[in-house]
Amino acid sequence: MAERRSGEASAGEASAGGEASGRDRKASRRGRILLGVTGGIAAYKALELTRLATKAGHRVRVIQTEASLRFVGSASFAAITGAPVLTTEWEPDPLRGAFPGDPAPAHMPLSHLALAETADVLVVAPASANTLAKLAAGQADNLLCAAALACRRPLILAPAMNDAMYEHAATQANLATLRARGATVLEPGTGALGSPGEWGIGRLPEPPALLAAIEAALAASPGGDLDGLRVLVTAGGTREPIDAVRFIGNRSSGRMGFALADEAARRGADVTVVAANVTLARNPAVRYVDVESAAELGAATTAAFDGCDVLLMAAAVADYRPTAPREDKLKKIEAELELLLERTDDVLAGLAARARDDQLIVGFAAETGALALEYGREKLARKRLDAVVVNDVAQPGIGFDSTENEVTILTPGQEQHVPRSTKAAVAAAVLDAVLSRRSSTTLRV
Repeated sequence: MAERRSGEASAGEASAGGEASGRDRKASRRGRILLGVTGGIAAYKALELTRLATKAGHRVRVIQTEASLRFVGSASFAAITGAPVLTTEWEPDPLRGAFPGDPAPAHMPLSHLALAETADVLVVAPASANTLAKLAAGQADNLLCAAALACRRPLILAPAMNDAMYEHAATQANLATLRARGATVLEPGTGALGSPGEWGIGRLPEPPALLAAIEAALAASPGGDLDGLRVLVTAGGTREPIDAVRFIGNRSSGRMGFALADEAARRGADVTVVAANVTLARNPAVRYVDVESAAELGAATTAAFDGCDVLLMAAAVADYRPTAPREDKLKKIEAELELLLERTDDVLAGLAARARDDQLIVGFAAETGALALEYGREKLARKRLDAVVVNDVAQPGIGFDSTENEVTILTPGQEQHVPRSTKAAVAAAVLDAVLSRRSSTTLRV
C-alpha cells in the first residue's frame, strides 16, 4: 500500500471543527478567476482553460492585451464567461468590476482596481516575454499590467514563448524577480513550438494542468467555508485477487470521489483520499493513499478516521472476495471452475459504529431500479449514517466512469434531489448538504 502526498500538513495536524460561519462569504467569493491573456500562439489554450474553469463552477473575467486580439477574439471569451472582456483602461466595464452572478456596484469604479480587488486569483496564461518583463519592472502601461500591480491576490504566471526567448538571461532574471515577490511561475512544457520545425522548452501547460494550479491556489487562500475541516474521502473500486493476474472488481472510476476531494480542497478543507485503483489526475492540494483491495482500503481508512471530521465513503468496496486466491496463474482446464467467495468486512458500518458525536459519516449507494431510494433509506438507518447519496447507475450517461451524475441525498427525515449535472457540481451539492447537516444540533442519530 503506497502513500503519495501533495502538500505538507498531515491529516492530524489541521485544526478541528471547521465552521460554516464563513460560508456565505466564501460562496460569494469562491472561484473568481481574473484571467490575463497576452499575445502569443498559445492564446488559443486560454479559451479551453476558460471553458474548463466555468464548467467547474468558477466565475471568470478576462483581460486581453491588444496583441492577444491578433490571436484570439474577445467575443469567444465573452461567450464562454458570460461577461465582457476588457482590453484598455479607457473602455467602460458594463459589470463595473463585478464577476458573473455578482451585483454590480452602484458607482463606476476604475476597472483595474475593481477587478483586482474582487478576484480571488489573477492568472496570466499565456504570459509572453514582453508582459513578464513589464511585470518584473512594475510597469502599468496596459490594463493587465495595471491590474497585476494593484492585485493583492495570488498571482499565477504561465510563460509561453520561443525556447530561445524563454532561456534568455533577461527572461530568466525577470522570472526570478517575480518568484521572489511571491508569484507562482508554472514551468512551461517541452515540445513542438509555434513555428514549423521548432522544438524546445516554452510550451504553455495544458488547460487541465493550468486549472489544477489555479484551484491549488484557491484552496490555499483563507476564508473557505470548510476552513479547518478535515475531510476523508474514499474513491474508486477495490480489486479482490483470484490469482496472480485476475481479480474481482467493479466499474468505479473514482471520478465522483475525486470530485468531492477537489471541491472540499477548493473550499479550504484538509483533504485525504484513500484511492482504490484510480488512474485520474491528482490535485496538488490533496493527500492521496493508494490501495487495491477492500482489506487495504479498510486499513487505510481506519488509520485516518480518528483524525477526520467528515468521512465521504464514495468508493465501491467489494462485498465478497475469493477465499483462497492463488499466488500463481490459474491454468485453463476443460471442466468448469468453481470460485468460492467469502464476505469482506463492512468498512463503513464499522467506522460508523465507533464514530465520535462530532464526526459526520456520509455513505454512497449505487443502486438500480425503482427501489433505489428505498435501499438507500435502509442503508441510512441500518448503518446509522448522517447521510446517504443514492444514484441509479442503470440510467445511461451517469454513474460509473461518466463525467456526469444525478443523485438524491438522504438524511434522517429529509430528501434532496440533485438533477443531472457534472460530478463537480454534484460534489458541491453534497458538500453543501454536509455543511447543513454539520451545523445542526445533533449529528449522531
